Amino acid sequence: MNAPTAMPIIPLIPENAPFNAEQRAWLSGFLAGALALDNAGVTALSPGDAPAMAAAGEEDEAPWHDPAMPIDERMTLAEGKPLARRMMAAMAQQDCGQCGSDCATYSKAIAEQAEERLNLCAPGGKETARMLKKLIEESGGGATSPEERAAKPAPVEKNGAPGYSRTAPVEASFVARRRLNGEGSEKITNHIEIDLGASGLAYEVGDSLGVFAQNDPALVDAVLAAIDAPADFPIGGRALRDVLIEDVSLGTAPDMLFQFISYLTGGSRRLCAQALSRGEDPDGDAASLDVLGALEKFAPLRPDPEAFVESLEPLQPRLYSISSSPRAHAGRVTLTIDTVRYRIGQRDRHGVASTWFADRLPEGSPLRIYVQKAHGFSLPPSNETPIIMVGPGTGVAPFRAFLQERLAQKAAGGAWLFFGHQREASDFFYREELEGFTAAGALTRLSTAWSRDGEQKVYVQDRMREAGAELWAWLDRGAHFYICGDAKRMARDVEQTLCDIAAEHGGLASDAAKAFIAGLKKSGRYQADVY
Repeated sequence: MNAPTAMPIIPLIPENAPFNAEQRAWLSGFLAGALALDNAGVTALSPGDAPAMAAAGEEDEAPWHDPAMPIDERMTLAEGKPLARRMMAAMAQQDCGQCGSDCATYSKAIAEQAEERLNLCAPGGKETARMLKKLIEESGGGATSPEERAAKPAPVEKNGAPGYSRTAPVEASFVARRRLNGEGSEKITNHIEIDLGASGLAYEVGDSLGVFAQNDPALVDAVLAAIDAPADFPIGGRALRDVLIEDVSLGTAPDMLFQFISYLTGGSRRLCAQALSRGEDPDGDAASLDVLGALEKFAPLRPDPEAFVESLEPLQPRLYSISSSPRAHAGRVTLTIDTVRYRIGQRDRHGVASTWFADRLPEGSPLRIYVQKAHGFSLPPSNETPIIMVGPGTGVAPFRAFLQERLAQKAAGGAWLFFGHQREASDFFYREELEGFTAAGALTRLSTAWSRDGEQKVYVQDRMREAGAELWAWLDRGAHFYICGDAKRMARDVEQTLCDIAAEHGGLASDAAKAFIAGLKKSGRYQADVY
C-alpha cells in the first residue's frame, strides 16, 4: 500500500481578513478544530462541513444542518448520534419557526415524548413526519400518558402569551392588498396590510407573522362531492363544510388518509392504498396526490364524514417575513406574498394562504395572527455597523423593514441591497420606496439583477461576484451579511458565491474560506431567513 500523500497545512486566517484580533484568534482555533491532524499532514473536511458545523452549534458538530441536503444524506451523516440529534437531521434544517420553535428544540421535545405532533415541520413535509415516526418506532418510543406529557409541556407551546404563539393567536383586521407587479409580469405578488387594532401585538424587524388562513370553499365543495356527504353534517357541533374550510389541511394527502381508504376498498385498490400509506409510489403519482386527488383516485368512496376528518391533518398556520418596521407603521404590519398557482394534470392547484389573501379575503375582514419572534435574524446592535442584504423576489420583505428601521434611527453604518427578479419593468418591488431610501441616505447602494431582461440570465449572485472587491471591503469594515429567500437553491448559491469572494479577494484557501463563512455565522454576522 502506498504511503498517504501529505497534504499542505492550511494557513491561519490572514491579517487582511475582515475580523478583529479576537475574532481572528477564534477563527484560527476553529480552523484547527475543523481539520483532523495525522502523521501524514492535514485532512480537510468534506465540502460544506465547516459552515454546517457552526450553524448547528457547539452541541451539534455535524454537517447535516443544510436545507439543501436531501434527507437520506442527512440521516446517513447522523447515524450513531443520540435520538434527538437524528430527529433534528430529519427536519428541513431551516430554523424557520414554523413549528413554533426551532429544529433543535422541536426534535428534543419529540425525543423526550413531550411533543406528539410530528407534522409541525412544514418545510420538511411528509418525508420529515415519516422519518420522525420511524425513529420513534425504532427507539421503542410512543405516546406517553397524559399525566407524563403534562409534566413536560411541549416547548412549542411554552410561550402562551396571547399573540406570540401558534397556540394563542389574536384577532386583527385585513386592511388592503396592492399588487406589486406591473403589466407583463408572470407573477402575482401582493403587498398586504393588516391592522393590529386592539390586539396589543408588538413586533420587531426580522420577526415573522403567523397567519391562520382558510381553504378555498370551491375545493371544499369538490371534496364534499367526492365523499358524497352533506355540507351540514355535524362534526363536534359544527357543520362539516366549516370544519373542512377552517380546520384541516386539504393539501398533500397524509399517510393516514391512504390507510383509511384501504379499509374502504378491496383487491388491488386496497393494496395500492396500503402501499401509498407506507410511503411507496406504486403508480408514480404519489407526489401529485392532494386530498381531493386521493379521493378521486379511489372513487367512488362514501366514508363516514367524522372518520374522514380524523384521517386528515390540521391546517397549519403560514409564516411570512414581516416587511414593515413598527417605527414606520405604528399599529400595522405588512407582508409581501407571492400568489401560488400551478396546474397538475387536469386540475389547477392553489396555495392556501396566498390565494386567500389575493382573492377571497374581503377588506375589513377579521383574521387570526401571531408574532413569531426571529431566531437570530435582526439588525446589528449598533447603527454604525454596515449591513449587506441579499433578497431576490419576496426575499426583499424583511429588508424593506430593515431600511425603514434604519431610516427612522438615522443609521450611519451604510446599507447595501442586492435585489433581483425576472423583469425590471414589471417586477421591481417597492422601487419608489427603495429610491427614496437611497435619496434619504438609508440605502447606500442598490444592486439589481433581472433574469429575463436579456439573452443571459443574471442573478443576485452574479452581481455579488461583479462587486466582489467592494463587498469584501464592506466585510472588512465589519458589515453584517443577511440573506432571505429560497433555501434549497438561491441561498446555497449565494453562500458559495460569498465563499468564492473570500477566496478571491481575501486570499483565503478553500477550507479557510469555508471556515471564514462559518465564523461569520458563529459571530452573528451572517444571518439567514430562508424558506
